[in-house]
Amino acid sequence: MRWGVEQSRNLMTVRAAAQTGMAKVTENARKLGVGDYPNYLSISLGAGDTTVAKLVNAYAILANQGRAVKPTMIDYVQNRTGKVIYRTDNRCQVMGNCNAADWDGKGMPRPPSRDRQLLDPMAAFQMVHILQGVVERGTATILRDLDRPMFGKTGTTSGPTNVWFVGGTPDVVAGVYMGYDQPRSMGGYAQGGRVAAPIFKDFAQVAFKGMPKIPFVAPQGIRWVRIDRASGRRVFGAFPIQEDPKSPVIWEAFQPQTEPRRFRRSHSLSVPGQPGAQDEERDPARVAQVQRRPRVVRARQPQQVQPEARGLQDQGAIY
Repeated sequence: MRWGVEQSRNLMTVRAAAQTGMAKVTENARKLGVGDYPNYLSISLGAGDTTVAKLVNAYAILANQGRAVKPTMIDYVQNRTGKVIYRTDNRCQVMGNCNAADWDGKGMPRPPSRDRQLLDPMAAFQMVHILQGVVERGTATILRDLDRPMFGKTGTTSGPTNVWFVGGTPDVVAGVYMGYDQPRSMGGYAQGGRVAAPIFKDFAQVAFKGMPKIPFVAPQGIRWVRIDRASGRRVFGAFPIQEDPKSPVIWEAFQPQTEPRRFRRSHSLSVPGQPGAQDEERDPARVAQVQRRPRVVRARQPQQVQPEARGLQDQGAIY
């Protein structure tokens, strides 16, 4: 899946949607506010319409570890003396002590979390971690020069009639969309990584200037495993090369009890081609018995040489 997302392979997307079930795909789309779509497989390839604001907000929810984010045009309004006369959120109503006249000697009040948990935090972080690979070695490598932790995804529709890029950092998420009011071809060269991502780079060079380079923090429970990027198998004898984005070994994020484990080939149950061999291999009781069988390794005993043979060896004879 990582390779398919990084390289924008549609076949992988269709297979993942078919195996997962379009009902779950459209349900998550509704949760993230992308849109309300029917359970058609073509929706997984972008057949449904949405807006840039909705798509950017969905990516912001992923960067926020699955917690809801409410897009607003105005956060708060102050009067000439600096008093807040309008606030979009309701933190003061929830806390109830924002206007305390005197300090009561207690710690600074902390506003409680007002966001709903829309997605599992570990699942949201896994998706963000995969989307980081799009910038490091996928279709948006032009953003790698920004030299900061970033995630994102490029997009190109058939034609192509429009291209886009959505992504950002843990603090800022933005999107670029290009197309016509009446859909028509933009030319065969137009792709999200070629047209939209460079525009996002121009924006990021100014918007991110002076901002600290904050990494994406994994939620509690994530397990980091070294994976061979080509085969997807677990690696035990090598470590990722941090300076090389295309390192053959990478760190992959897994939820508990989902990471790949060590494996070995089980002993052959019977000689292939013999009568009853196939039935024996399919017998669950026989398979379990062989798998539980302890593997004993005996030390090789030195070969005993007869006295007369030793004499022939000493003489250099053929024996």
